[in-house]
Parts: sequence; structure tokens; C-alpha cells
Amino acid sequence: MIVHEQEEIALMDRAALIATWSNMFDSAVPANLSKPFLRRFLAFEVQSRQSVGLPKGFDAKLEQTLAGRTSKLAPSLKPGTRLLREWNGTTHVVDVLDNNFLWKEQHYQSLSAIARAITGARWSGPRFFGLQRDGGNK
Repeated sequence: MIVHEQEEIALMDRAALIATWSNMFDSAVPANLSKPFLRRFLAFEVQSRQSVGLPKGFDAKLEQTLAGRTSKLAPSLKPGTRLLREWNGTTHVVDVLDNNFLWKEQHYQSLSAIARAITGARWSGPRFFGLQRDGGNK
């Protein structure tokens, strides 16, 4: 089965998604991929094959990730930056280090883990600390 339009993917059942994957990549679908993920991945692949390819810089970022050379920090967060967030009457201070974050004398790999520790709920760390402007409260 050759898929020419992304709209076709949206209408496929799981069996058709698996068959399409097998045809496109000449391999079996990795275990436990959900239908929504399969749809998104296949739609991205169709789009990249129909256009000029992957977005500029995508290959380089992928190679860096595979080689383990990526920074876990957002580019705008430089080591030495201090983030402040008031929550329920308490001011929380987070220091940005070279490869992680420091809050209450403990090291964390992500701002989301700190936000979760502060609130007890699953927050986007960058959103919780005011680094993203998109709407919503979580």
C-alpha cells in the first residue's frame, strides 16, 4: 500500500497503519506504539517524502542526540541563571547548573521534576517557571 495523502492515514485502522509502516520502512512496527503515535509518525514521514525532506538542521540534531551530545537545558537557560517561583506563599529558588538544576540542595534533571515536587501535580517545568507563554495552567 502506497500512501499519497496524509488524510488517508487519519482514516486507517491499526492493521492498515502497521501495513503502511512495514511498506514504508521495510521493518516491523516497534512494540507498543499507539495508533495516535503511528499516525503522527507516518504523516510526518509522508510529508517529509513529499516535500524537500526533513526540516533544516533536523539531521544534525538527530545525529547529536544519537551520539549523546545534546544539552538537557533549554538554550535560553545558561548555567548560573536563577529561577524564582512563588507557590502557595513560598518562594522557590532554582539554580541552573551545567547539566541539571538545584532546588533545596537537591539536583534534578528537569524543571518538570521540580515543578512536580513543588505542586504535587504534573506540570510542564518551563511553563511553571514562566519560561513559556502558551496558555493554560498546567
